[in-house]
Amino acid sequence: MTTTGRRALLRAGAAAGAAALVGCTSSEGGEGPRKPSAAELEAERVARAEAALRLRSVTAARGLLERYDTTLAAHPALAPRLTPLRRSVAAHAKALGEGGTTVKPVTTSPTPSVSASASASTAPAPVPAPADPRAALKDLAAAERKAADQHTNALLTAPPEYARLLASVAAAGAAHAYLLTEGAPA
Repeated sequence: MTTTGRRALLRAGAAAGAAALVGCTSSEGGEGPRKPSAAELEAERVARAEAALRLRSVTAARGLLERYDTTLAAHPALAPRLTPLRRSVAAHAKALGEGGTTVKPVTTSPTPSVSASASASTAPAPVPAPADPRAALKDLAAAERKAADQHTNALLTAPPEYARLLASVAAAGAAHAYLLTEGAPA
């Protein structure tokens, strides 16, 4: 094959590619919006469920983080014991919120999108820490158990990657609850 033949072949390939692109992008006039397929609707449903699950998980972790902050503010003497646990809870809250997706509807009806990184605007007021340090540790341990239970219950509907993260966070929460109660004296 000569150089001229290769150039002709290259031009013909480029022309065919351009024609294919034009054929794929041209719209058929007047049909209106296309109806989403069942697979697209199912993918949207799954994405919305995952976004809602992430939002619930992050909200639980942030609520626990607020409990640590309240307890530390009320009992600064507990800082050596609580600071490492609080750091861990902060890392969990960050990890649970990472990778969140904003769901864009495939339907033509205007539906609000759900974002896993959205903040809860109706957050309850922070729970005050008890005046007694031992009681404050018990309350914090109960909050850790509650958050761990929420994460454990969410495992049933979580996608595999997120389920592994939830299981790890739940296990860490159970360990924190132990350390706050029986693990070390106040």
